[in-house]
Order: sequence, then structure tokens, then C-alpha cells
Amino acid sequence: MTAAALDRRPYDENDVIDAEPAFSAVLASQPRRRRKAGRSRWAVGITVTVIGLFAFLPLYWLVITSVTPDADVFAFPPRFFPSTFTLEHYVSVFSDPVIFEYLRNSVIVSVITAVLSVVVSMYMAYAFSKFRFRGRTSLMYFVLSSQMFPQALLLVTLYVLFAQFGLLNTYQALVISFTTFTLPLCVWMLKGFFDAMPDDLIEAAKLDGAGHWRTLHSVVLPLTAPGLVAAGLFAFVRGWNDFIFALTLAGPEKQTLPPGLVNTYIGEAATAWPELMAASLITSVPVCVAFILLQRHLVGGLTAGAVKG
Repeated sequence: MTAAALDRRPYDENDVIDAEPAFSAVLASQPRRRRKAGRSRWAVGITVTVIGLFAFLPLYWLVITSVTPDADVFAFPPRFFPSTFTLEHYVSVFSDPVIFEYLRNSVIVSVITAVLSVVVSMYMAYAFSKFRFRGRTSLMYFVLSSQMFPQALLLVTLYVLFAQFGLLNTYQALVISFTTFTLPLCVWMLKGFFDAMPDDLIEAAKLDGAGHWRTLHSVVLPLTAPGLVAAGLFAFVRGWNDFIFALTLAGPEKQTLPPGLVNTYIGEAATAWPELMAASLITSVPVCVAFILLQRHLVGGLTAGAVKG
């Protein structure tokens, strides 16, 4: 039978498959799917809200306390929305020259720690990644094993060692201790980045007459800028946020911001919480700005070495 004849043939209900049971099953399943999707959205919303409160409520409380008058700071019950605001605590922080001394010490120690950590770790990571020598694997795990020991456990040993060499209450003691603890992670971070770099680039540089030193500085390092930024930012934050080593190894003239703020605003009889919150917020700005400006390089440096190319 031709197609034209089929089109002219009268409609026969036997030629059509009865789809009513299947269609009814689909209709019946739609409410269940909508209820399940609704429960999933509620669960995701509640989870995100709890995580957001856990992450941002302390920051909100820090900001609110820094602009709350002294008379209302210890009001009970606590006020999440103060009726009056003041900037006198920020004025008090900016008018205190000691805070700027601590800020200067933090900048000096953190920048030197970041530069030294990047310089040392990039050579170590490149050697581990592109060279094959006896004891390479053992040495790599030995470097990594240093992260297994609590840093505070080594504080007494470092204190005695620095005292013997006359390095207590100096920038050198802080820089050496911070760099020692940041090197293992920086080395492994950059090693993963170097591992992802094709060996063909290095072989091409060698064919052009470049030695290992020229290859590293002219070919490899320009391509590993995100990894270097990530390692440097990690070392900078490590030096900026440290408390126990800066409190123990540095005297009053060389202390950085974390122990300096504690010694300035926290006393035996009372604590100037509004000034402490204002100072903490001000000193957090440089790190936040650095993360914002270097976010693209930081994410690239942390993820580029995850997949070998």
C-alpha cells in the first residue's frame, strides 16, 4: 500500500498503541518529582545559610563591635543592630604610633619571608621535578615529613638556637623560622606545577644552546608565574598571621601585628574590645587586597599542577 493510500484510509483505532497507562504513570510521577526537587532546594538553601552564618557572622560581629560606643559594647542582651555608631575607635587606632610600628614589622617580615620562600622553593621544586638523582624520592618525603611535627613543639629548640647565635629579638629570627615552615608546602606546590610542564619545552631550549640556568629563568619561570604567586602569597600570609613565634622570638621593638595587638589592647584587668576589633579589621585589609588582586594567579597556581599535561 502506497503512502497516499495510507493517508486516505479511514482512521482505525487498532492501528494506534494505547498510550493511556504510560501517560497516566508519567502524570502520577510528576508531583513526586516536584516534591523531591522542592526538598532538595530547601536542603541546599538551609545548608548554604548555615555555612554563610558560620563564615560571616564573626566578621559581622567584628565590624559592629568596632563601631559600637564603649557604653553599649557589654550591653545585655547583645545587640546585633546597635542604635548608635561611632568612629572614635578607628581614630584611636590611627593615632597610636605603636600600631604603625607593628604594621611596619609585619610588612618587612612577611615580604622577606615570601621572597625567600619562593626563591628557595622554586629551585628545590625544579630539581625534584626535572632531575633524576640518587635519593631523590627519600629527600622529597623527608621535606614533606617536616609538616608532620607541630610547629610549637620546635619553638623551644629554635629559641635556644637563636639565643646561641645572637638572633633573638631580630627580624632574622622571624624570617628564618617562617621560611622554614613554609618551604615544604611551597616546594610541593611548585613541584606539581613543574610536573605539569611538558619536557619538550626544556628539550627545545637545550637544542637552542640554553643551559639549565638559562632554561629555568628564561623559559620555565615565565610560564610558572601563577604557581610562584600562589606560593609567595601563602608564605606572605604565614608570616603576616603568625602569633606564637612572633611573640616568643621577637622583642617589643620587632613584634608583628598579632602579638602587638594583643599586648596593646588586652590587659590583665580589662580589654579594649572595640579598639582591638577596629585594629584587626584595619590590619586585615592588606591581605584581602592582595587576595583580590592576585586571585586569578592564585587559583591558577593552585590548580595548574593538579593535572599533568
